[in-house]
Amino acid sequence: MIMMGRFALLVFLEFASMQLLCIAADHDAAIFYDSFEEPFNGRWIVSEKDDYKGIWEHSKSEGHDDFGLLVTEKARKYAIVKELEEPVNLRDGTTVLQYEARFQNGLECGGAYLKYLRPQEAGWKPKEFDNGSPYSIMFGPDICGLTNKVHFILKQKNPKSGEYVEHHLIDPPRVPSDKLSHVYTAILKPDNEISILIDGEVKKKGNFLSAQDFDPPIIPAKTIPDPNEKKPEDWDDRVRIPDPNAVKPDDWDENAPMEIEDMEAVKPEGWLDDEPEEIDDPEATKPEDWDDEEDGVWEAPKIDNPKCQTAPGCGEWKRPMKRNPAFKGIWNPPLVDNPNYKGIWKPRDIPNPNYFELDKPYFDPIAAIGIEIWTMQEGILFDNILIAKDENVAKSYRDTTWKPKFVVEKEKQKAEEEAAGSDDLGGFQKVVFDVLYKFADIPFLSKYKLQILDFIEKGEKQPNLTIGVLVSIVVVILTAIFMLIFSGKKQPRVEKKTEVAADTSNDQGSSGEKPAEEEKENETGGAAPRQRRRDT
Repeated sequence: MIMMGRFALLVFLEFASMQLLCIAADHDAAIFYDSFEEPFNGRWIVSEKDDYKGIWEHSKSEGHDDFGLLVTEKARKYAIVKELEEPVNLRDGTTVLQYEARFQNGLECGGAYLKYLRPQEAGWKPKEFDNGSPYSIMFGPDICGLTNKVHFILKQKNPKSGEYVEHHLIDPPRVPSDKLSHVYTAILKPDNEISILIDGEVKKKGNFLSAQDFDPPIIPAKTIPDPNEKKPEDWDDRVRIPDPNAVKPDDWDENAPMEIEDMEAVKPEGWLDDEPEEIDDPEATKPEDWDDEEDGVWEAPKIDNPKCQTAPGCGEWKRPMKRNPAFKGIWNPPLVDNPNYKGIWKPRDIPNPNYFELDKPYFDPIAAIGIEIWTMQEGILFDNILIAKDENVAKSYRDTTWKPKFVVEKEKQKAEEEAAGSDDLGGFQKVVFDVLYKFADIPFLSKYKLQILDFIEKGEKQPNLTIGVLVSIVVVILTAIFMLIFSGKKQPRVEKKTEVAADTSNDQGSSGEKPAEEEKENETGGAAPRQRRRDT
């Protein structure tokens, strides 16, 4: 038994030593790595530009003994940079960019992306690092308002024009909506493939040279619309026009008002014509320090007349307004097909003077890593920044530095959700909103995308609103489907009245609610409820 115990101990020690050797080997394989276990002062340079007042702090990640680089104040600009010992050539083999970011206070409004900077010969200095410093790649999460994405931007020089152009990855992944540590990985391969991973899982794949994956495309279009060509003056691109033969009906009165007094209404019994709606507060007294010469004549504050509380109303009674059955609004002739319609005009295509071809993108070398953000929230933590030439090295770092922390945080989150009970929708809510975000991206709902995203955002902030959000979005989707089905149908001429009425009431707001006057006409009993004169 003693021999067996010694053998097991030797096997364990050998296994542990091999793991340490693997980690050491991975560290040697990294081109750059910073765990932030040591203070960043002296290694990272904080920008001295006046705009960047945000204070960086060497701080522990909440719940761990692991250190990182912390954003400490909200509503501040931050800029800090680390020069590499040697520039990294991105055109040579595979390159992996990886780092951890944690929104410790949850997602509000802030960026946590990195900028991989070109050599200083491009025109920048570490102590003057700012948003204008030239970078080759920008990568990482950014969320504020309707922006929610993990950026990947390649800034490449056009060899024909000499200008640097930002090429944005199309449909990038969304930022995880929690307070946990997440690791972001970009893998650039020699066959022009780009992969974006979050927590080791591929969330987006693309090709640098594909026009479907980058906007604008890295390889420009061969032809462009002629910028000097102009639409001919006699070109008619109106699909439909007002019917020139239509005549306004003789009985169409454009001057008829939208509303008229309801002559059938009768003043309710008990209406107090001589009683004011408000009276002086009998309990109010003039302040002792009131000076009539300086403060003016003192008047008691007004209160609601208690006699009016039990009466149908006070003051002068007026007949309520009702919709005028004779109202038709401004007459407009119906639309007919335009016999002179020539189609949508567009300029002819000409060869693009800035067109060029590439076998692979022209990556400028990376000479430094910078964090330059303007954030409205504090508590953003950066950690374990890595540049490597082997994606297995990046995986090893994820497994040894990020994953143990994430497992602990996930278990803590799960325990908190269970403790919160059934009132907190927890995981169910996350699944629901993930599905709704996909609905928002459906092309035929593009007109309503901002409205849908606004509903989702409110639901994420207040879990108890989830059911209401679902109902609201279903209504929006059904409206879109209805509009899609019926938008192409010719409307009868009588609809013109409705359009005019709607136009007339546009100054009431864009919420779609009826004006107060229209609501009154639906009330029963002729007499309207008591109104304050100051409200009319």
